[in-house]
Amino acid sequence: MASGSKLKPVKEFRIHKRNLPHWEHPGSVYFITFKAASGYELVDAAKDIIFNTIRHHADKKYKLYGCVVMKTHVHIVLSPLEESKNSYYSLTQIMHSIKSYSANRIQRALNKQGSVWVVENYDRIVRDDDAYYEILNYILFNPVKAGIVHKPEEYRWLFYRGNE
Repeated sequence: MASGSKLKPVKEFRIHKRNLPHWEHPGSVYFITFKAASGYELVDAAKDIIFNTIRHHADKKYKLYGCVVMKTHVHIVLSPLEESKNSYYSLTQIMHSIKSYSANRIQRALNKQGSVWVVENYDRIVRDDDAYYEILNYILFNPVKAGIVHKPEEYRWLFYRGNE
């Protein structure tokens, strides 16, 4: 790893599984993707809500390195914070906070009922600095590749450490 990196070497894991395996290591950085429920497109008001929800929980339950909210999915790069001595917030706790809070607000704002999010998340541990920068680059250029904007900074629902 590069000198000055904030990534920690992997020493222990917690693994749980729904349909997909979820590996957790205290203090790791994660790349997480979650999708809107089938047939559900996130309109601008819904994008505002989920984007603000992600930013709201940052520095309380996790350190946020980057996120982008697209019309059918969300990408986040984060590192869980310590909940208590030697205990970190789990991805399950973090994702429940984000998805539950935003779903309730979206349903109220849009006067809709039913699922907003697919239950399962795709998550992976960011293993080194190269992977970290590759993932951040992917997030930055997601709206550009989708043809929504010409430059990442033109996209309203994009955050990365350094542009705050």
